[in-house]
Amino acid sequence: MKTKTLMTALGTVAAGAMAATGAFAQAEVTLKLHQFLPAQANVPALVLDVWADQVEEASGGRIEIERYPSMQLGGAPPELMDQAIDGVADIVWTVVGYTPGRFPSTEVFELPFMVADARAASCAYWTMYEEGMQEEFSDVHLLGTWVHGPGMFHTADPVETPEDLQGMQIRGGSRLVNQLLELTGATPVGMPVPAVPEGLSRGTIDGTTIPWEVTAALRVPELVENHTGFEGNGLYTLTFVLAMNNDAYNNMPEDLQQILDENSGLEFSVFAGGTQADADGPARELAVEAGNNIIMIDEATAQEVWMPVVEPIYQSWIDDVAGSGLDGQALIDRARELMDGDCAQ
Repeated sequence: MKTKTLMTALGTVAAGAMAATGAFAQAEVTLKLHQFLPAQANVPALVLDVWADQVEEASGGRIEIERYPSMQLGGAPPELMDQAIDGVADIVWTVVGYTPGRFPSTEVFELPFMVADARAASCAYWTMYEEGMQEEFSDVHLLGTWVHGPGMFHTADPVETPEDLQGMQIRGGSRLVNQLLELTGATPVGMPVPAVPEGLSRGTIDGTTIPWEVTAALRVPELVENHTGFEGNGLYTLTFVLAMNNDAYNNMPEDLQQILDENSGLEFSVFAGGTQADADGPARELAVEAGNNIIMIDEATAQEVWMPVVEPIYQSWIDDVAGSGLDGQALIDRARELMDGDCAQ
C-alpha cells in the first residue's frame, strides 16, 4: 500500500515536471522571439532565455517561446521593431537607436555622461515609459525597457583625450553617440553590432563604442588592443526594448496575458539592465588576460576635459525633441530625479 502510494506520488510529481517543461502540456500559444545576437551572447543567454524559460514554466507549458538568434527570421537589425509591429516576429529584442527619431523620449538615457548605474537607469526608463512614453510605443506591447552598462571606446590606437579621436573612424550605436563622435573630431560609422568584428578586422573602422559585456561575443579584445572607460557616469548608454506584437498579445487568453505581465515590466527591466552590466566584469577580464591596454578616465578629468566637448548635445537634443512636442529638459530632470531617488540601487 505504501509502495503504491509512493508510486502514485512520484507519478504526480513526474507529470507536473513534464507539464512544466512542456513535454506533457500542449502549448496553447507559440511566440517567436527574434533578435540580432548569437544565441551564446550574454543578452540572449543571461536575459532573454531566462525570461522565456520563466514564462514557459509559469504557464505550465501553455506558452512556448521559440528563440531565433542572429536574425534567423530574416531582415537586418534595424528592421526588428517593424517586424514586431507587422507580426513577422511575435517578440523582438532590439536597440531603440536602430530606428533614430521614432522614439525620442528614450534618448534621454543616451545623453553623454548621463547614466552611472544600469539598474537605476533601467528602473527610471520603465517608470518614465509608464508615465508618458506609451504613445510613442503604441504600435507594440512593451515587455521590458533597459540600458546596458557604461559605454566606452575600443580602439586600435589609445584614447585618453577627445583630441586622440580626431581622424578616427568609429562605429557608433545611436544618433546621439554619432553626435558625440563628431564633436570629438572622429568620423561616426553607422553599423549594427554584429558587423563590428568584420569592420575591425578589415580596418574599415578604427574602433567601436560598445560596453564591455558584448566584446567577448564579438572578439573585440582580439581585434583591438586599447579600451577606454570612464569612472562615475559612463560615456553613454544605449536603450533597449523587449517589444511584442499587439495582436499576438491581445489574442492570448487573459490568464496567459497575466503570466506574461507578471514576468515583465519594472522588475524584469531592472534584472535585464543589471544582468547586462554585471557581465561587463568577466568580459573585461578577457582583455586583461590578453595584455591589452585599459585606460580609465577619472571623474574629474571626464567633467573637466570631456564634458565641455560633448555638452552641446544636451541643448541640441532639447531643441530636437521640442519639434516632437516633448520637453527635453523635463525628461532630463525626471530621469535624474528617479536615478538618484526612487530608482537608486
